[in-house]
Order: sequence, then C-alpha cells, then structure tokens
Amino acid sequence: MSVVREWGENAGRDDVVVLDGFHALKHALRFGAEVVAVVAEEPEGVRALAAELAPDVEEAVVRLVRRGELKGLLPRVHPTGVAALAVRPDRDAGRAALARTPRPAPVVLLDNPRNLGNVGAVVRLAAGFGATGVVTRGDLDPWHPNVVRAGAGLHYATTVDRLELDELPPGPVYALDPEGEDIRGLVLPDDALLAFGSERHGISPELRARADHLVSLPMRPQVSSYNLATSVAMTLFHWGGPAAQ
Repeated sequence: MSVVREWGENAGRDDVVVLDGFHALKHALRFGAEVVAVVAEEPEGVRALAAELAPDVEEAVVRLVRRGELKGLLPRVHPTGVAALAVRPDRDAGRAALARTPRPAPVVLLDNPRNLGNVGAVVRLAAGFGATGVVTRGDLDPWHPNVVRAGAGLHYATTVDRLELDELPPGPVYALDPEGEDIRGLVLPDDALLAFGSERHGISPELRARADHLVSLPMRPQVSSYNLATSVAMTLFHWGGPAAQ
C-alpha cells in the first residue's frame, strides 16, 4: 500500500489523531501509544534524531518511519519533517483510571477553557508532574488537533477527557479563585480535583458551588491574573509531585 493511501485511510478514522513532529512521536511511543503510520520527508534524519534524543524508542521509530511528501498530507509541516498517526486511548479505561481510589496524584480540571494552546500546555504540565489526568468541562475538545499539537504527544502520558459536572471523578474540589485561601498555607491532597476557570471568566458559578475549597495564588496587587498554564504549574508545584522534588 502506498504511503499516501495508508495515511488517508487511517487519518479518516474517528479514533486516530495526528502527532506533529518528532517529539510528539517520541512521547507517544514512550507512553504506549498505538502508532499506525509515520511519514517523514527524510527518514534517515528522523532515525538520527531517535538515536540521539530517544534511544529507548529508536527501534520502534526505525521500524515505523516511511518516506513521504508531508505537504500533500498535512496543512502544516513540522520543522522536524515527520508526522504520525496514533490511536486515541480507550475512553472507558481512562475514565476508570480517573475514578480509581485512592489516587496517587490530583486530577487537573479545566472549567470551560477557551484557548487550545493553553490546554495543550496544561497536558504537558500534568504529564510532567505525574497528575492522574486532565479533565475539561465545556465545548472545547481536549483531543482537538491543535491541543494534541501543543501537548507534544503527552496526551498518552496521562488521562485526558471531557466530562460533565455530574461525571467528575471523586475527590475534594480545590478551585482556584482570587477570593480563596492563600495556597501557601494549604496542603493539597493527592486525591484532589484542582479546578481552574476559563481564561476570561474564571470558575463558573456551578463549579464554584461544587467546590470544597477556594484557593488563591500569591499575586502582586493590581495584577489581574496569571496565564492558565502558569497557574496550573504553580499549583502542581505546590502539591509537590515528581517535578517539584
């Protein structure tokens, strides 16, 4: 089967996402993704990157990568000249992981986020800190291609899903809010849901009513807010996961 035909047949599947660039492919392979196609303009260069930057997955990269013209397959070609298609993780298994107790790490809850790049950055942070997962509420799909691109393949390193309010996993909700208690005086439990509001409007009234604790980050007076990913990073660092040790 030709590279173009193979790509086209798999790209049309509802359960498949595009991995944009070498680092996304590397991370996806490291965390067990089922990669169904890898196309590179210069496979030798991709193999060299794997040997240098990811020897743990070099064998898989060498086995999967095939030469092809990416401009005919994608609207934008990554500077590393490689793209892949990978199967989305089983949603039921992901929800089971979120619901399992006791949890070793918090779940990050994004309440009606609007910016696709911000959500991808949060996925990267959650993966780095070892969070149990990233859950969104609202219209934004956390598996949108632009979110997956910003997440650099790390959607496969943590559970990522969109849930309704009544579907949230168990655990106390710690909602970030300027009127909350200073985070520096708190210990965030491992089973917490760490809730962050939208970039413009903050926590929604319905989630605020559901919150067990309101938490604030230290901030200089007259500064209105932090970037969403920055807020998540500060909160996870305070929690004290692997990235903070």
